[in-house]
Amino acid sequence: MDRLELLALGRSGIDLYGQDVGGRLEDCSGFAKYVGGSPTNTAIGASRLGLRAGLISRVGADHMGRFVREQLLREGVDVRGVIPDPERLTALVLLGLRDRETFPLIFYRENCADMALSAEDIDPEFVARAGTLLINGTHLSRPGVYEASLRAASLIKDAGGRVVLDVDYRPVLWGLAPRDMGENRFVAHVAVTEVFQRILPMCDLVVGTEEEMHILGGDTDTITALRAVRKRTQAVLVCKLGPKGCAAFPEDVPDIVNEGIYVPGFEVEVFNVLGAGDAFMAGFLRGWLRDLPLAECCRFGNACGAIVVSRHGCAPAMPTWVELEAFLANDKRPYRLRDDVELAHIHWASTRARRYEDLTILAVDHRSQFEDISADVGADPARISRFKELALSALDKVAQGDPGFGILLDGRHGFDALAAAGEHPYWVGRCIEVPRSRPLEFESSPDVATELATWPLNQVVKVLVFYHPDDEVQLRERQERQILRLFDACRKTRHELLLEIIPPSGMETDETTVVRAMDRFYDLGVRPDWWKLEPAADPAIWRKVEDVIQRRDPLCRGALILGLEQSVEALEAAFAATAHINVVKGFAIGRAIWHRSALDWLSGKIDDAAVENELATNFSRLASAWRRSRQKESVA
Repeated sequence: MDRLELLALGRSGIDLYGQDVGGRLEDCSGFAKYVGGSPTNTAIGASRLGLRAGLISRVGADHMGRFVREQLLREGVDVRGVIPDPERLTALVLLGLRDRETFPLIFYRENCADMALSAEDIDPEFVARAGTLLINGTHLSRPGVYEASLRAASLIKDAGGRVVLDVDYRPVLWGLAPRDMGENRFVAHVAVTEVFQRILPMCDLVVGTEEEMHILGGDTDTITALRAVRKRTQAVLVCKLGPKGCAAFPEDVPDIVNEGIYVPGFEVEVFNVLGAGDAFMAGFLRGWLRDLPLAECCRFGNACGAIVVSRHGCAPAMPTWVELEAFLANDKRPYRLRDDVELAHIHWASTRARRYEDLTILAVDHRSQFEDISADVGADPARISRFKELALSALDKVAQGDPGFGILLDGRHGFDALAAAGEHPYWVGRCIEVPRSRPLEFESSPDVATELATWPLNQVVKVLVFYHPDDEVQLRERQERQILRLFDACRKTRHELLLEIIPPSGMETDETTVVRAMDRFYDLGVRPDWWKLEPAADPAIWRKVEDVIQRRDPLCRGALILGLEQSVEALEAAFAATAHINVVKGFAIGRAIWHRSALDWLSGKIDDAAVENELATNFSRLASAWRRSRQKESVA
């Protein structure tokens, strides 16, 4: 088994983040759901920064517990130590953004799963795989979790590893503050100080704010407290100073905090302080576990904290390594960091779940085409929904659980199939345009962001626009405004966007038409996650597509080939033309696969089993042809 660089132990649950910024938590009307819990956030942050991280905790054997485990897996965190608890629910926290200094918290943690973690849950073999263990204050606050933390720390020390303490002092979780004061960070208490100090001799690194050093050292004077801590441990001490930065003390504590290894913070607007400490820890550990100088570790920690205070959420706000590098390389970053478009794009693109080297998609998002067939054969349009469910079954028969397959559906006739697709590991796209509309219209509320807020996050938003860069100006600009609105809505609702461009019939096109259209959208600031483009058989056209993507957005997921009523033979030729074009990842094709079968099924000539087999056969042929084209590329 691979060795872990970091193993975190402790809180793991759900953060429900208020989306009404600037109001009381009492008045909040909507919440965003994220993974939460300090060590869990840090494990995710560490993984995003390139560290091999794992977690020891408990979650409920419930929907929220499954969400935590699944999200950790998506983030690359080892979850072998995350135990589903059938007797308790996953912990929950409600968080609000009242103003720049007030961030109310309500912890729902009575008899929660992670506080039931016991010493018997600690697997010596799993702990032995790690070089460093991270423990935190909450899991020292009760006897059972204290013993679990102590056992894990003892095991890793016996194996030659190191122990890190994130003080993470929450008085309310020690029973020292009213439940409506979850944001309170300091209440002096001798018994709490004694508990913390018992663990200090085992620690190699201790990180806390000034207030947390006060509880650790038992004194409200920072230097006095740090010196008290130093008497009990030889660990590196790191004192976080908020926006001022931090100071590290590898040996004796000087008379002034800034006489330690002091590294100033980064000047950014504070939007949300929640999660900044967890991000600091992840950044600091990225340097410390790779044996970088303490000043550089502090710089990484300060930068990660600065990034997270500018964003909504804790775990989802954690930066990736490429993002951290971009932040540190830019001395001209805006004070209001949320206005840094390039950094925001890097964050979005580098935190997307899954990588796709091959993606073969069955497109059945058509509506008017199915309605036309139904009208032609006299079939009940209500049957279209059933056909789309059969199409999903056919896809599953071919894919056999391979996440490199996908399906494109609609919400009008494909609602039931969309719901069923959510139970599979496949890529799922959903169209939003009014069929055949030009200028582009959306099949939803005029406020497209309100519509997308009702879509599951696993659904990629697909939009087809009949667009030519030489369109009459008024028409072109109207369509561009629609795409800009949609792109903005997708980013705000955290949905990926697939932009399909088809030049309108009757207008002259050449090998530059589509790439000029792509360049135009990039000029406007639209950066789709996916492009869906016509099945050209000329490799030169695809080389132009690759060039524009690499120039304008090298973090783009890539391009997919659409069908456009081409024959199977013509599509296979298009596949061959892209054999050496890395940005082309696959296809999203429909009518070439299902048109004949839909006609026969809706007219009653074949039954469900027959149409499912036909669809599977046709789709399998194209998927095989695509993969053969990739194999030829690798041989070449």
